[in-house]
Amino acid sequence: MQQIIFFFIRNKNFLLFAVLFTISVALTVQTHNYHNDKFISSANFVTGGVYTFRNNITDYFNLGKENQQLLEENLLLRKKLDQFKEAVVFEKLDSTFLPNKYKYFTARVINNNYSKTKNQLTLDKGEKDSIKIDLGVISSKGIVGIVSDVSENYSTVQSILNTKSRINAKHKNSGHFGSLKWDTKDPNVAQLVDIPRLAELEKGDTIVTGGRSTIFPEGLLIGTVNDFHLDKDDNYYYVNVQLFNDMTALENVYLIENKEATEILELEKRVDDEEQ
Repeated sequence: MQQIIFFFIRNKNFLLFAVLFTISVALTVQTHNYHNDKFISSANFVTGGVYTFRNNITDYFNLGKENQQLLEENLLLRKKLDQFKEAVVFEKLDSTFLPNKYKYFTARVINNNYSKTKNQLTLDKGEKDSIKIDLGVISSKGIVGIVSDVSENYSTVQSILNTKSRINAKHKNSGHFGSLKWDTKDPNVAQLVDIPRLAELEKGDTIVTGGRSTIFPEGLLIGTVNDFHLDKDDNYYYVNVQLFNDMTALENVYLIENKEATEILELEKRVDDEEQ
């Protein structure tokens, strides 16, 4: 207590000045509109800056939650889009009957290889989330790969940047089909082969999935024609495709299940067995 008293005695002149200065400033602000407005404006500026800083920090830590919400909303939109497409095909049926042959899931990429020849991705969803082998994997920009293995909580994906990968794809403008593969040279460029020379290709044309498989629906984005040339027999084009996806920076993906895949594969196997 004595130390406090000594502090006030030693600094009595400064403290008296501080008190009188504060009183004078308060009286000036209260009695002059200009100064009052300036004070309020300055206070609002400081307060606004503090609130903005606080909100920026809060928003940063909420990004994960917001991304998940966006994924769920996009998933719902994809389902509705598929229903709309099927409704057009079945427009003569009861409008309440909207068949949808595809089922969608969301997942997050927790590991991604793109510098090897047989690249794989790992997702944070597995059997307990109804993930199965041979489900198609896409992002909002285009195809990513096909589920190759599944555990209880995780799954691995054979990337399109894998020398074993063969995806049915087509030139959107002409409708000619080919196979998408990867030559291991550039993670942003894949190769489309077996496109007949009758196809009228131009640089910048869009390449999409062909739909001639039980994995990917028709019309999913893949990339654009970068350059092309005829093969050594001059019968088919060899096309370099600039991928829409940045395969080196994948985070959130969608998985596609064709609910009719098992029936189709069993029927095709039965036909093959009868022909042998």
